[in-house]
Amino acid sequence: MPRTAYVNGRYLPHAQASVHIEDRGYQFADGVYEVVYLHEGRLVDCDLHLDRLARSLGELRIAEPLGRPALLAIIGELRARNRLTTALIYIQVTRGVAPRDHAFPPAGTRPALVVTMRRMERFPLDAPAQLEGGRAGGPAIRTGVAITLADQRWARCDIKSIGLLPNVLAKQAAREQGATEAIMVDAQGMVTEGASTSVWMVDEAGVLRTRALSTSILPGCTRAALIDELAAAGIVCEQRPFALAELRRAREIFVTSATSFVKPILRLDGAAVGDGAVGPVARRLFDMLIGRMVEA
Repeated sequence: MPRTAYVNGRYLPHAQASVHIEDRGYQFADGVYEVVYLHEGRLVDCDLHLDRLARSLGELRIAEPLGRPALLAIIGELRARNRLTTALIYIQVTRGVAPRDHAFPPAGTRPALVVTMRRMERFPLDAPAQLEGGRAGGPAIRTGVAITLADQRWARCDIKSIGLLPNVLAKQAAREQGATEAIMVDAQGMVTEGASTSVWMVDEAGVLRTRALSTSILPGCTRAALIDELAAAGIVCEQRPFALAELRRAREIFVTSATSFVKPILRLDGAAVGDGAVGPVARRLFDMLIGRMVEA
């Protein structure tokens, strides 16, 4: 059946959904977005995502276009119209439509809201399934492979902005090298995050680590959910920066996001990570995430 999208108060066939040419998202990337995973009819960690959406809007001084109950009602209506039970839901808010000018538009300019859904295959229930696959018509995209690149993004990576050009270039560089992710490194040689993921490692001493939150990284919702699960299980996870040199010596590396879930990285810049196999910590966290999704 045809896909349906929500655009500024209207439900439209996806092929006919459009925004004004002077929407500030198109003109300036002046907006934010969120991605929520719909798993068998249930929104996964929805409150975490909507809290982050509200925070991003607040940091950019964009008014929330709707209250949360109304936004959830729109998502529910889209689920019904698209007849999807497993999907990705994209929510995008911009500062609205106004004559092109770098400064904010006049007070009262209405923010623009777009919500779309994209069918997704059911979540794989075993870690090895995360390591399978390729891409027809081009070099094989090995999902356990990552490269490293200099982090060239702006200084407010904690805001989930729609301005993603450095991430796009990083992802393309990874793809051209047969990898699925690019792990970014700052000018001090410290790992920040992946082009679209949070980065974790088990260091050479066996300590589970991920970078502490700051303006240098996005506060990943899957990251937050897993940290909660680890705390509940009494498993220590250190949140502090680590250098690329430490990452290269790691026993395990894996990345997380709402769309990557828990994805082990088995090769980094052409070298094997640990023994080159999916490690026990990645498997444990994968099982925790599955439990969180299935049991909630």
